[in-house]
Amino acid sequence: MMDQIWFPISLTLWVAAISSILVLCSGVTIAYVFARRDFRGKKFLELFMTLPLVLPPTVIGYFLVILVGRNGFFGQMVFDVLGKGIMFTWQAAVIAAYTVSLPLMVYTAKAAIEAVDREIEYAAYILGKSELETALQITLPLAKKGILAGLILSFARAIGEFGATLMLAGNIPGKTNTMSISIYSAFQSGNNELAEVLVLILLFMSLMTIALTDKFAGKLEV
Repeated sequence: MMDQIWFPISLTLWVAAISSILVLCSGVTIAYVFARRDFRGKKFLELFMTLPLVLPPTVIGYFLVILVGRNGFFGQMVFDVLGKGIMFTWQAAVIAAYTVSLPLMVYTAKAAIEAVDREIEYAAYILGKSELETALQITLPLAKKGILAGLILSFARAIGEFGATLMLAGNIPGKTNTMSISIYSAFQSGNNELAEVLVLILLFMSLMTIALTDKFAGKLEV
């Protein structure tokens, strides 16, 4: 039974960690652009970014299958380069987790960046700092509470992802069965003992996430 518990936990943490790193790098960049730039189509992009928060995970999974499946646009490119597809791999689980958790980072970080006083940035420009230097040395450090809160929430969302992961990565024991998928599979097969253990572990992780978010986010003061 330990193997049935340990593998889903380790895979879930691995997938969530990789996804969170990708979310941190791309999400903060997108959040900064949304917070500090005005451009045509911005409202549409912000609405598009919200979709993973409101659409059912299975719908997100369906779109991902179309994009990264064997005959999908990105899936075909990956197959041409690597000679194999992404579907039904742990990398597919990362893509699913990244997609559903990215909006949490973007909107949390965006709120934190918008809370940074623009006068401080203008002062940095006057002193000869470039926008990139100002962003890296002043804006983002001042918004670090919101960014950290977004990272924690994104990590938690990645840990609990189910629908999109099931459609894109499948339920392959010892390969793609994350904790959420393992709970569903154990319940379906009548293995309530395994399901209960995994539920308790996932519940503990969720409570820790809530506690950490409350500790680091605060009121997003800068």
